[in-house]
Amino acid sequence: MMGLAARQLGIPWVVQTAAPTDPAVAVAQEVIWGSVTDVAATAQLLERCPVVTFENEFIPLSELLPLDPEGSRFRPSLNTLKPLLDKGEQRKFLAHLGLPVPAFQLLPDWAERADLASLDSLVDRLSRVSGGNRFPVVLKQRRHGYDGQGTQILQNTQALQQALQQQPGIPFLLEEWIPFERELAVVVARSITGEIRVYPVVETLQVEQICRRVIVPARIPEPITVKVQEIATDLMEKLEAVGVFGLELFWVPEGQPFASAMRSTKAGIWINELSPRVHNSGHYTLEACLTSQFEQHLRAITGLPLGDPSLRCAGAVMVNLLGYEHSQSDYAEKRAALARIPNATVHWYDKTPARPGRKLGHVTVCLPTAADGFQAEALATQIESLWYEQL
Repeated sequence: MMGLAARQLGIPWVVQTAAPTDPAVAVAQEVIWGSVTDVAATAQLLERCPVVTFENEFIPLSELLPLDPEGSRFRPSLNTLKPLLDKGEQRKFLAHLGLPVPAFQLLPDWAERADLASLDSLVDRLSRVSGGNRFPVVLKQRRHGYDGQGTQILQNTQALQQALQQQPGIPFLLEEWIPFERELAVVVARSITGEIRVYPVVETLQVEQICRRVIVPARIPEPITVKVQEIATDLMEKLEAVGVFGLELFWVPEGQPFASAMRSTKAGIWINELSPRVHNSGHYTLEACLTSQFEQHLRAITGLPLGDPSLRCAGAVMVNLLGYEHSQSDYAEKRAALARIPNATVHWYDKTPARPGRKLGHVTVCLPTAADGFQAEALATQIESLWYEQL
């Protein structure tokens, strides 16, 4: 999708990838063959391109630093990425800025000492910090978690012990569970000149920690929208970020009926994660905004003026088409049925093979008039019923 935006802007586009089946290969002017962690391939990329950007967080940061000693070739810069790629380091960074984050503990490697007594003590310490209940807790893999991988919501000490013992040698982040009413996201861009543009705040629905649907704009009070946009702007300025970032948050409204042990101060917004790249929650911008997040990212990193992120319609619904089976099918009939929905656009990524949880495409429906929450959810359910009809 970024490659297609580059073509529209007339920007030459070179891709580094290890797989000929990567969808970006079809729209690239040139390909450097190598995985994202292949530093020699990235060195070749730098020989061909004045600017290199990223589309995921699987970045060998320390190995890339010698390739860009002046810190001007990678955008966002490696210094900007340094506190963000490890979820534990990101939590510490956000907490240091005084931003609202869940209570957390870093677990370098608990596999060998994950006895029940030690874990009970660990959870007790976490609950004392949070002022909340002991369970559920959230266990996150600190590196290389993506599309829900590496994140588990656990209900007791035994489940926590099993999760740690199954993955020895992997550093984890343990967090309190925030009893949110809505999960929110916002895409924000900052250019090399410091210009910032913020997209509408959206709400997302996660199923098994993978984004299933996005409703635009979010159904939240205006002061919450303003606060989210202020946090996003402040983060981009403090990081001196260049490019498009995605910020995920939880919203807990005032008066939420907490369990008696929970702090009333949980009400408000809480940061889940900051992703230094174009974001799945922003795919709706291709049709629904005056400037897509992909075009905006390219504008930001190449020094072009940023575009207008405003909605071009009253709202939108975006649904991810996730794999639900192992298959070589292109699902042509289902895609045709989805395309017949009024104002729908189907994006198919040409990924093969399909497998459960893999993002194969997405559908965006632009809403010509403002829809209430029930209508937006009904539309998303209609799309999902067409895609997952046999389940």
